[in-house]
Amino acid sequence: MENREEILKIENLKKSFGKTEVLKGIDMTVYKNEIISVLGPSGCGKSTLLNIIAGMLMPDGGSVSVRGEKISEKGKALPPEKRRMNMVFQDFALWPHMNAYENIAYGLRRAKEKDGGIRERVDELLALLHLEGLEKRYPAELSGGQQQRVAIARALITKPEILLMDEPLCNLDVQLRVEMRTEMAFLFRRLGTTVFHVTHDPSEAFAMADRIVIMNQGNIDQIDTPQNCYRNPRTESVAALLGAGNQIHGVAAADGGGEIRMGEDRCRAAGREGIRKDDAVTLRFRAENASWSGIRQEGNGFPVSVEYSSFEGDYYRVMAKNGAGEPLCFLSREYLEKGARGYVSVEADRLYVYERESAA
Repeated sequence: MENREEILKIENLKKSFGKTEVLKGIDMTVYKNEIISVLGPSGCGKSTLLNIIAGMLMPDGGSVSVRGEKISEKGKALPPEKRRMNMVFQDFALWPHMNAYENIAYGLRRAKEKDGGIRERVDELLALLHLEGLEKRYPAELSGGQQQRVAIARALITKPEILLMDEPLCNLDVQLRVEMRTEMAFLFRRLGTTVFHVTHDPSEAFAMADRIVIMNQGNIDQIDTPQNCYRNPRTESVAALLGAGNQIHGVAAADGGGEIRMGEDRCRAAGREGIRKDDAVTLRFRAENASWSGIRQEGNGFPVSVEYSSFEGDYYRVMAKNGAGEPLCFLSREYLEKGARGYVSVEADRLYVYERESAA
């Protein structure tokens, strides 16, 4: 991305609350027209990072710059209203006494724009966000999805340098979340909006982002495209966050972790630089990457005993245990009885290996 224009630069950003370090030296760059999704579990520091960028919190160290100008550093911060940023909140935060048109137009009215220009810009956003005919309705008369569209239009009306989004879809039902994340990604790319989006939902980040920033305990574990984060999770915590919930313990049978011993069994794995022969390792894989067979197939096969099967529509989610008593989950088109014995197979490139940190 060397030839792209830098919009937002974060350097060695630190923040603590009491004795708890929430941000431990964050470094990242956001480029013009890029959609960045910051993903992580509760308590990872993502909301604190967003609030520092927005100017609602002061950092303890490091800096935030927009187009080369520092807007936040220790003891000094540009007020939120002077940053060319707008935010979309998870609870919509619409003015209840204003109708949809008035909510959307609010930013331009504060900027004392002429009525003709306001009407033109509001009408454009009403059309883009499928809100035509709803402009006279008040927030209480709108559905959750319509309220969020109004909130997005209000945030876009002044053409901010950066659009900040704080878990904007978490209060919507599942089907509406799926529709809205696709709609938002299309809209922001069409308008060329630079977006800094915070979420705990990997599917939302995958659907919207050009790059994903994965945070864990105040640090960044990985910054990459959605595809690379999903296919090549750099750390075990990233793998777990992105759905690789199954874990099996073993020992590296060779340098690089491409071959793993588990008692008398062996399997092939994706491998990882830095792993040495005889290192204690953890294997991670996703339920959807595992297949069941009543007999051992060629390649990787883990003997398991079925605990129970849960119907989920197109498939059953099956919980089982391997020979070491470790719980495993996989998907099956057929119902499997408790106590059924067979083998779970996973392709080597979908079997992620990590050095076991807790090993003695």
